[in-house]
Amino acid sequence: MSPASSPLLQNRLEVHDRKQFELKLEYQPSGSDAETRYLVETYVFLPASLNIDAETYPRANFYADIHNYVRFKTPVMSLEELQFSDGSPLVRLEKALRAGTESEAALIHQAKLLSCVFRGVLRRFARDVESRCEDGHVSSNCAAMEREAVATREGVRRILDRFRVWAREVQRRRLQDKTCASIRLVDEYLSLTVEQFLRKAVADMAALPRAGLSFELRKELMDEVLREEQYRRAHALRSVISPTGDNEEYLHRFGFLKKFCMNILFLSARRAQKRQGWEEVLFALAAGVAMTFASVVAFWAQVRFTEASLNFFLIMIGGYMMKDRIKEGMRRMFSQVAARHLYDRMARIVEPVSGKCLGVCEEKVDYGRAVRVPEELVALRFRDDLITASQGELSETVLRYQKQVVLDVKLLPRTERGVSGITDIIRINVGRFLRDMDEPEYALEYVDLEDFSVGRVRGTKSYQVDLAFRFTVQEAGEERVSLHLARLVLDRNGIKRMVRLYPEEQPPRPQPLRSAA
Repeated sequence: MSPASSPLLQNRLEVHDRKQFELKLEYQPSGSDAETRYLVETYVFLPASLNIDAETYPRANFYADIHNYVRFKTPVMSLEELQFSDGSPLVRLEKALRAGTESEAALIHQAKLLSCVFRGVLRRFARDVESRCEDGHVSSNCAAMEREAVATREGVRRILDRFRVWAREVQRRRLQDKTCASIRLVDEYLSLTVEQFLRKAVADMAALPRAGLSFELRKELMDEVLREEQYRRAHALRSVISPTGDNEEYLHRFGFLKKFCMNILFLSARRAQKRQGWEEVLFALAAGVAMTFASVVAFWAQVRFTEASLNFFLIMIGGYMMKDRIKEGMRRMFSQVAARHLYDRMARIVEPVSGKCLGVCEEKVDYGRAVRVPEELVALRFRDDLITASQGELSETVLRYQKQVVLDVKLLPRTERGVSGITDIIRINVGRFLRDMDEPEYALEYVDLEDFSVGRVRGTKSYQVDLAFRFTVQEAGEERVSLHLARLVLDRNGIKRMVRLYPEEQPPRPQPLRSAA
């Protein structure tokens, strides 16, 4: 897919663990405009019994339950490009070895970048195998999978061999201990990446026939996994799965290595209190109005009464009381206006190495009456009879989380495939939603129809929370809008499952950008 035809915004919603769900956003500007604007609106429909509102779940607590990760999109290369393209990190490492001009920091950066691109290649292979295995045409898929698997296995082996030859050669030089250790860690992560995704591909092939082509294919892939496992054992690495142990060390090292290698892609978000500054201006205005009123009352009292009189004294006290109430009333009014029209917090998206500001991210959360659900999202939810019939009968709390990202396309890196996009991962913790839930297990009375004996059967109590998303992209005078509707099924222990009610099946159609008026 060419950069011009690729979606400007891709999203993926999934359950991360029992207490968190994750929204992964891929911002991919086309490069046709100097600035691209993204607006992500998340509407959470909560049953009133969960006792969630602005008082019991204030904004500060909501933001504390959000974990946000922003990074560059992993560069996309094929195995062929990774081996021979001039832009390949592996090719650059080999050229640097021959020239001897690269700094040690640059070597570490390219080695880490290689591991990220290599992981992307194997992840796409594993997903392709998964989609082929889910398809019903097993016989036709086996031949295609064999060709792809053979090419992947051979390409993986050549890349690993070339990197390890480079690593041995470069470490013969007088490098710092940190550089040598970093290269060894990248090597270990490459080995674990092969094991992770090839093992997943073999597991996804479990539904295929256990004889013939598919069996040989699985055997070849597992031979590659076992080869890498033996390689780590030979180098006394502790990242080897134990069939009988708890594999704590394996998971710790795998998680650490993934963060260590992928940290070159991560961007920093430097927060600034934009709304707080405007609120201070509005509060100062409120104080000025209140002081004006008090001064007018004082001047009038001086003209009307003598300063030593009781009437003057009482009027001054009343004026001060009204001044105080006017000030507090206007503060509340201006605070509501600020909450309605200003974002709660703002962050600059900064590239850590160069310090360049690639864009701005603004966030906002609203509750209850302040939230107006778009009509198209209301129509999506009304496909469910329970929701349609309960409108006006049963109350629910609506929480809206808005995130606006504006990217400066001129400052984004460019590759052979076009502008490099940004990945935004948002994890939301639902722990606060669970606090007021009932017990998840019940015993229900059951009557046997044969002898009419009364017994008990197990019943489970769950709550359904709808998640509606509205994604808007503005670029080159056009606006693209797409919708998504999902449902979280929760109990007191956490998330039981996620049901996708309305995924966006067709690409959003571009429309002329509406004016602000």
